[in-house]
Parts: sequence; C-alpha cells; structure tokens
Amino acid sequence: MKNDNIAAISTALGAAGVAVIRISGDSPLDIAEKMFKPTGKTQVKDFLPNKMYAGEILADGFSDFGLCVYFKSPKSFTGEDTVEFHSHGGVAIVKGVLKKALSLGARLAENGEFTKRAFLNGKLSLASAEGLIDMINSEFVSGVKAGYSLYRERLTDKVDRLQEKLTAALSGIDADMDFPEEGLEETSRGSVKDILTEVIAETDGLISSFRQGAQVAHGVKVAICGKPNVGKSSVLNALLAYDKAIVSDVAGTTRDVVEGNIDINGVRFNLFDTAGIRDGASDIENLGVRLSEKTVKSSDIVLFVLSAEGVNDDDKKVYDLIKDYPHITVINKIDAGDLNDDRAELAISAKTGENIDGLRKALFDKTVGGIDLNGDFLCEERHYCALKNARDKLSDALNAVDDTPLDILSVDILAGWQYLGEISGKTASEDIINDIFSRFCVGK
Repeated sequence: MKNDNIAAISTALGAAGVAVIRISGDSPLDIAEKMFKPTGKTQVKDFLPNKMYAGEILADGFSDFGLCVYFKSPKSFTGEDTVEFHSHGGVAIVKGVLKKALSLGARLAENGEFTKRAFLNGKLSLASAEGLIDMINSEFVSGVKAGYSLYRERLTDKVDRLQEKLTAALSGIDADMDFPEEGLEETSRGSVKDILTEVIAETDGLISSFRQGAQVAHGVKVAICGKPNVGKSSVLNALLAYDKAIVSDVAGTTRDVVEGNIDINGVRFNLFDTAGIRDGASDIENLGVRLSEKTVKSSDIVLFVLSAEGVNDDDKKVYDLIKDYPHITVINKIDAGDLNDDRAELAISAKTGENIDGLRKALFDKTVGGIDLNGDFLCEERHYCALKNARDKLSDALNAVDDTPLDILSVDILAGWQYLGEISGKTASEDIINDIFSRFCVGK
C-alpha cells in the first residue's frame, strides 16, 4: 500500500547524544500508543501535533527515556501522519526502538522512501529532492548552497514560469484552430514567436551556467602536469598543506595519479598529481603517462608546471598535450632558479610556500570565480540535459513558426514543455524517479 506505515532510523547509526526514529503512514500514532508512555496524564491518542512529549520509550526488551512528537497530515514532511521518537543515541538503543516499531506493524522504509512520499504527496518537487540529497552528501559549503537553492524550489519556480508561458502559447494555438473564422492566425503566430524567443533566451541563460555550477556543487577537477622533476608532487603537497605524494629527485617517481582535495572559498578542488611526461620513458612510466593524458582530458583545469631551473623539449611535449584545455602555467622552484617564461602566469616555490596562496586564488578565479555562490545556477546534469532537449524542440518550433501549420507547430512546443516538466517531476518517468530516490539513505 502507498500509505502503509514505514519506519527507519533517521540519524546516523553510532554513539551520539540523541537519535531519531521516524514512522510515517496512515496510522503511526497507533504504533506510538503501544510503545510510548508519556509522563503526566496525557495519552498518546490525545497528542497535539508539533508538540514534544517526554516519556518512556518501550523498545525491544528494554526501555529508554526520551521524547515523542506527532506531525499530522498534511502538515508533515511526508504529507502523511508521522511520529518521531527522540531517544538516546546508542547503537543498541536505536536498533531496539526500530525493532519494536517493526514488530508492531511498520515495515522498514526503502532508500529515500520518506522523501519519495513527500514528492508523491506534492510536498516538494523532484528537483527539490535532488537538492536535499546534495546538501546531505556535500562536504563543502558551496555544495550545501547549491543543494539548498534546489531544495528551496528556485529552479522549479523558474521552470514552472517557463512552462506557464508555453502553456499560454499552446492555448493561443488551440483557440485559433478552434475558431478559424475569427482570422487570428497571424496574431497567434506573432504571439507564439515572442513567447518562444523569450523562453529560449531564459533557457540559454540557465544552460550557460551549468559548467561552473556543476563545479561549484560537485568540485573542480585539477590535473597537475609537467615533465619529471619540476616539482608537481611538491606543488600538490603545498596546496594540501600536508605530505600526500612522495617527493624525490629521482625522475619518474610518480607513476600513478595521486589525489587530494582542498577547500578554496568554500568550493571543493580535487587535485590530481600526474606522472611526469617525457621522451624515452620506461614502459611502466609510459603507462603512467597515458593515465596522465586521460586525467587531463577529464579535468576542468590543468596546472602546467615548469621549473625555474630550466626548460627543454619535454616541457614542449607537455604543453602540446594541455594547450587546448583550460590551464594555468606555473613556474615552480623559484627558490632555486630564475626562469622567465612568457607562458607563465605566476611563479611559486612549493618548497618554501612562496605564493601558494596566489596559486589557490588563481585556481578559484579561473574556474568558479565568475559565479555568484549565493545566486541561482544549474548544477545537475539531469537538469542540463532536460533543458537542452527543451531548447532544441523550442528552437525547431521557432524556426518553423512562420510557415508551419499551427497543429504541427504545437507538437514541438508541447515536447519542449514536457522536457521542462522532467526537472520538477511533472513529466518524469518512473525510472528517473526511482533512480533519484535510490541515492538517499534509508532514513530520509
């Protein structure tokens, strides 16, 4: 049944001060009556919504003293009647409370089922649910901000407004086809053209924010590249402010990709120290070089590291690999040499730490520096694809608006409307919906 009682632990399982066990469905209060004894004279059946009651929680084989709160449908997270037990946070305690709830008729919730019920009951959109999981999973402030923007329905509100404009265009077309004797076809075409032009422009604005938005939400991938012995591993260690990679004067020490991440102004930067690229490398080094090339191609930006001690043909080989990708050219080892290269944007010493803060700033400015972290931007690939598909259909309609029969024109406009609806969930397939909620933990 859609509204059977489901239960789960909603807080992380581990020793903690407080834990939350949630039950939602058509009759969670009936279960609460059998496992909670409030202090005083109030009975569970008389609980007022949104009020905390102290009392004894009857678990599986033991009791705990805690709190119980009742949220009445539809004013709850799921839109259903919901009960929460707030117990002490011991592992055995929360497992025992959950086991008791399950023994009294609730079933264990599936991944994301509480949030899925909220979506199905109209409490939030599909994009909002994605924002919620982004917030929960993010380890960096920028990811939380991006998720919160989605969660608060900012993208959904924009998409809804675009759909409303397209609905007006479709209504005008329908009216003109229903009453051809009124002779309003040219007026309808002009209005449709204006609406399509406006909607496409707004869609383009959202699409253009995706690259930086995705970096803000999920992290910027940085490949550190150069010939052997320019100090790539030292640059990684300096940026991380601890020793992650092995540093040696022996050329070819780094043969695999070494990873680490840092926080720059709240944004996650994922750093990848790659194998040195040079002619005459050994077979095993060449494996590392091929991995380096793959890393460059999948990165958002490349740090091309030169050594102040001098350049040679190997530097040119590296430059030829990375020149067509966004990159920052850095001269390292300024404590040991005085190279002046026209390609260089800044000079640093990974050994002494000189200008490492400048390098962090350059990484930020060259990737996400132009985006307002508190503004609205596109950050999910699913939304990007839906908008691209919508734009393609609407562009087809706009290009044909002057000489295509109105009923044919409306097909592309309706298809654009439906692609936009995938973002909010209005027209999303069951497979898309199930996939999104499968990413949630059991208790959310």
